Amino acid sequence: MTEAALYLIPVPLSDGSLERVLPAENLAVVRNLRHFVVENVRTARRFLKKCDRDLDIDALTFAELNEHTPAGEVEAMLRPLERGEAVGVLSEAGCPAVADPGADLVAIAQRKGLRVCPLVGPSSILLGLMASGFNGQHFAFAGYLPIEASARAKKLKEMERRIAHDDETQIFIETPYRNASLLTHLLAVLPPAMHLCVATDITGRNERIITRTIAQWKAKPIQLEKVPAIFLLYK
Repeated sequence: MTEAALYLIPVPLSDGSLERVLPAENLAVVRNLRHFVVENVRTARRFLKKCDRDLDIDALTFAELNEHTPAGEVEAMLRPLERGEAVGVLSEAGCPAVADPGADLVAIAQRKGLRVCPLVGPSSILLGLMASGFNGQHFAFAGYLPIEASARAKKLKEMERRIAHDDETQIFIETPYRNASLLTHLLAVLPPAMHLCVATDITGRNERIITRTIAQWKAKPIQLEKVPAIFLLYK
């Protein structure tokens, strides 16, 4: 029997065996939950079926929490937990509540004094940082950079300052279909000696994590496919 709590359940970053990236205890928790708050119902159902092919998906309840969810509807998603029933939170990829709308639900649960239980699983932010060779003691995650070129260049200048003056690794992401244009922009505006790590398909079959200076990237460019990627900068 799973204790009543808000369980933050990581999901894989790429296709492949769940056992490779998720502990067996996570799967045991999933099998005992009946209420889920998810970013996308369709992909959540697919993930849960992969966790247990015998799971009766139609017996589960789903509440969708994403960028389109009205703020006034979030608190009600905790009602099963307030009745003493466990609730699971699923992101689209990686860890819920990290660069994810699930953080809003967790904040309400904390204010209400409800138990929040984060489970172990893959985070592209931490895995990318671990493999980059950059400062893992002092770092910042900026999420998505501005799309407009001048605003993006201004943000990158701010990152350069923080790297130089605060010795702080800078981490950011991009929508997969804009990966290539972002890399082109980075190579055009960053100093040649700056180090850039590009990590794609982390934990997947085609995982690639490369750290080079901007000058080295220009001399040896790569084609960035439309796959999940994370970018890190350091001096």
